[in-house]
This record gives sequence, C-alpha cells and structure tokens, in this order.
Amino acid sequence: MAAIIEKDTCIGCGACEGTCPVGALSMDDEGKSTCDESACISCGACAGSCPVGAITVE
Repeated sequence: MAAIIEKDTCIGCGACEGTCPVGALSMDDEGKSTCDESACISCGACAGSCPVGAITVE
C-alpha cells in the first residue's frame, strides 16, 4: 500500500514532501505531488500535512 494523491485536488504546495520520513514524495512535471510507491511505508505523515486533503493512505 502507498499514499494516493488526488492530482485534481493537489495544489502543489510541497507540504507533504517535507514530512515524508523516507523521501517517497516529490513534485512531478506538472508541479503536483507524486509518490514513489516502492519507497512509501504508508505511515500517513503526508496525508496529515496536506492542507487540502489531497492524500489518502491505504
């Protein structure tokens, strides 16, 4: 399981990127957050930091 980012909701603020303890999040070419599923540990830190609720963790 990994973080799921709703691209239509993401505002590209980067808040999630700074909270990921394993560096699984980065910004894509469109300025939206993206998750490296192979690195994600599903801790939920990113979901808690997203100001618009664009991230869920399953």
